[in-house]
Amino acid sequence: MTKKILVTGAFGQIGSELVPALQKSYGKHNVIAVGHKHIPEDFDGIVESVEITDNKAVTSILKKHNIGTVYHLVSLLSAKGEIDPTLTWNINMNGLKTVLDYAVENKLKVFWPSSIAAFGPTTPRVRTPQKTVLEPTTMYGVTKLAGENLVHYYHLKYGVDVRSVRYPGLISWKAPPGGGTTDFAVAIFYDGLTKGAYECFVRPDTKLPMMYMDDGIRATIELMEADPKKLTIRNSYNLAAISFMAEELAKEINKHIKVKVTYKPDFHQKIADSWPQSIDDSVARRDWGWKHEFTLPKMTLTMINNLKIKFGVV
Repeated sequence: MTKKILVTGAFGQIGSELVPALQKSYGKHNVIAVGHKHIPEDFDGIVESVEITDNKAVTSILKKHNIGTVYHLVSLLSAKGEIDPTLTWNINMNGLKTVLDYAVENKLKVFWPSSIAAFGPTTPRVRTPQKTVLEPTTMYGVTKLAGENLVHYYHLKYGVDVRSVRYPGLISWKAPPGGGTTDFAVAIFYDGLTKGAYECFVRPDTKLPMMYMDDGIRATIELMEADPKKLTIRNSYNLAAISFMAEELAKEINKHIKVKVTYKPDFHQKIADSWPQSIDDSVARRDWGWKHEFTLPKMTLTMINNLKIKFGVV
């Protein structure tokens, strides 16, 4: 019987694009999408609805579908995580522990995403190295650091084939902004095309590492398909593509459409200032051949063209 793939958080920012990519590669009947809410009515595939904090229900689904690989994506993001730190811990950590425990017993391969939020204000901010200081100052970041240590522990102690990347800010036209600190780089396109103006919640000189979603999805699948003997990192790989300031993105967008951008920094600014400006991902490039394809101009034009179609803007 063929082992199947399960994706938690399947209808979130990453999952909504990872699931179709996995279906294309492995077949719709071999990919199980797990969500709790916001499940699209037109979703074409196998779907299960479950609370990720319900350990018994999660375990039941893993057994029911003969799962061999789990992409465990579900989590609360940085900004929302600061509103309810306890809920953030429960969602981000308890589900991961359940998946890892099941992986020990059933020899699952596991992907779990970390984030640049695992870094902190004491981390070198320019070309942040793979091995560096990790002192996050948000609950989201705390759970990502704890998760990195947990997956590393399960690999060392139990031999679980667990793989991870530290995602930079991910930019996509398919899903609306989801409450993350880097989501200004998505919201500016949405508001720019629908309102002609955008009020940015970080300073114009705020520079953060970003990545177009197509690159992020490809990186995820390439890592999971990589030869395990070549992998030297089992907590989480640095992953990078492009870094830019908020005002640089605004300038690039205005080459194509007129958007009035104003800046009103709020609580997101403190979070952004604690994160790197650029990432050194040379270890990922060496170990499994990672290469990004989308530059700032290419990403900007792709976002605008697709959102024009989505919003019916001529």
